[in-house]
Parts: sequence; structure tokens; C-alpha cells
Amino acid sequence: MSNNAFLSELEEVLTNGPADKRAKTLRRVTDLFVFGASHFSEDHVKMFDQVFRHLMADIETSARAALAERLKSVSNAPPGVIRELAMDDDISVAGPVLVESGRIDNVSLVETARTKSQPHLMAIANRKELAETVTDVLVERGDREVALNVARNRGARFSDTGYLRLIRRSQGDDELARTVGSRPEIPRQHFLRLLSTASNAVREVLQSAHPEIASHVETVVDKVASDIQKQAVLSHDYTAARDLIENMKRADNLTERDVDAFARAGKFEETAVALSVMGDLPLTLVERAMIFDREEMILLVAKAIGLSWATTRAILMLCAGRSGLAADTVDNCRSIYNKLKPETAAQVIAFQRSRRPS
Repeated sequence: MSNNAFLSELEEVLTNGPADKRAKTLRRVTDLFVFGASHFSEDHVKMFDQVFRHLMADIETSARAALAERLKSVSNAPPGVIRELAMDDDISVAGPVLVESGRIDNVSLVETARTKSQPHLMAIANRKELAETVTDVLVERGDREVALNVARNRGARFSDTGYLRLIRRSQGDDELARTVGSRPEIPRQHFLRLLSTASNAVREVLQSAHPEIASHVETVVDKVASDIQKQAVLSHDYTAARDLIENMKRADNLTERDVDAFARAGKFEETAVALSVMGDLPLTLVERAMIFDREEMILLVAKAIGLSWATTRAILMLCAGRSGLAADTVDNCRSIYNKLKPETAAQVIAFQRSRRPS
């Protein structure tokens, strides 16, 4: 029997048959698909996609939920059906595929996260892997339990914007702060931001989670917690970057082009160390400018070193993270930078150095 003939026969059954007969047919077609899925071509899958969607019309929630449960683990499940199930308002239908199906693309996950209920967001938060575009929405729109679950998810990836939102939400929430700070891949600048508001209990946990800076945590907190503008001490995170930059300097091979390339590639540590070395500036001062200070301090550092506006803009974009900078902010920074005199910048930097130990 051809695909079209099969589909026509099923449509005839659905058109003339009662709902219970449609549900029974759905179960039989589901059995047929699941048992033969590994042998079906893409054309077969497309045919089943049409069939399932016809069968799903006007059937009970329990039948749709049963279909979702059967299809959630099928690697080549019909994507149209999976998307329809994922977008179902009833979480008993949407939940199984939101948690487990590998046939949902990130666009559909983002749409679901933006438009559906908190239980839908919780289901998404429990997926084995989550892209930054998805976690951005979960952290922005999800309630506290959703934020906590996605922060616990080791398969989740976060943008700079996502980390900033999590850190803001963790203020006064020790469990969330511990969870976010314990992520092994959390970027250093975000870890320091988190430390600035961490409680003593959270700090102890973070010392265990990040042993490479355990001996420095107390100093970081003492200097940052009372005033977010104060100096942060260095950790071993800079070791590789410092070795690279110092080797480049010894070879007389460290130029503005390198700083620009580091910044555009999102290499925070290399950019910070290069600025420190080129400007003969304390790394703590550069780091604080890039992590905590507003754009003006970065402009001062760049002007004191003698960098072009293009490179300075790349550094500003690196510090802003995934959220970027508004066009009017960039224009304002450019205007300030063009008017700023190198000697003025050097004087301000010298004053900043005198206020803080290097």
C-alpha cells in the first residue's frame, strides 16, 4: 500500500469514526511506529508525522499524554508531532517530551519557555543539555525553583547575561548562590561578582568548589563585599594567560592587534593581562575596571595605553558580555574617548593606583 493510500484510509476512519475509535487507531499506529522506528526512512517519518497529527485532533488529554510518553525516547520521532506535544498547555502531555525528546530544536524550546507555564519551564530545565539561548529565557522568566534547577543542571550552558541574572537572583538566596558558584565552568569575573554578596555559609562551600582560589576567597570577600568597587585579588586562573603574554613581550611580539584579537575572541584573562603588561598597570586595577567599574574606567585604561578606538570598543564589548552595549552608550563612549587626553587618563590612573595596593 502506498503512503498516500495509507493516509487516505486513516483519514476516512477518522472522519467517520467516533473519538474512541480514533484513540484506538492512534495506539495502533503508535505501536507500528515505535516498533519499526529504527528501520524507517525520513519519508516514512514524514508520513507518520502527518498521520499522528490527524489522529491527535480532538482526542482526550490522556491519549495525547500516552502518545508523548511513547515517543519521548524515540530518536527519530516525527518532529512536527513532538513540537505539537511540547507546546500543549497540559503539562502531562508536554512534560515527557520537554524533558527527554531529542527531536525538539532550540527554537521550539525557547518559544515554549517564553509562552508556557512554570511547570513547562521546569520540564525544560531538567533536560540533559541546554543551550545558552534556552537558559537565558529560563533564568529570566522562570520562578525560583526553575532558576535553581537550571543552575543545578550540569548539561546547561549559560551566557554572560544568564550568569548576571542568576547572580542578581541569588542575592539573599544561599542555596541558589551555592549552586551557581559551584558550577565548575563559571567564568572568573562572574564568580567574583557572586562572592561580593555571598554569605559566610556560601563562601565555605565555594572554597571547596573552587580549590584553585580557596586561599584567596577570604581576601576577595573582605575587599569586595563592603564596596563592589574595591580591589579583587588574583587567582591561579591567570597563570596561563600571564605566561603567554610575558613570552610574547619577551619576544617583542605583543601589540595592540593582539589585544584586539583577544578581546574579539572573548578571552577575558588574556585581554586583562595584556592591558596590564602594555600599560605597566597592576592587574588588579585592570581586572576591577573590566569586572566592576563602568565604561569610563576602561576608557581611561585604554587611553593611557594609547589604544585605538576600535580596540577599545572591542574591550568594552568583551566586558559587556552577551547582552552587549546599547548603540547610544557606544556612541557616548566614543565621544568621551575622542575628547580624552592621554595625559589626563594617565593622571587618573595614577591616582587610582595610589588608592589601592598593587
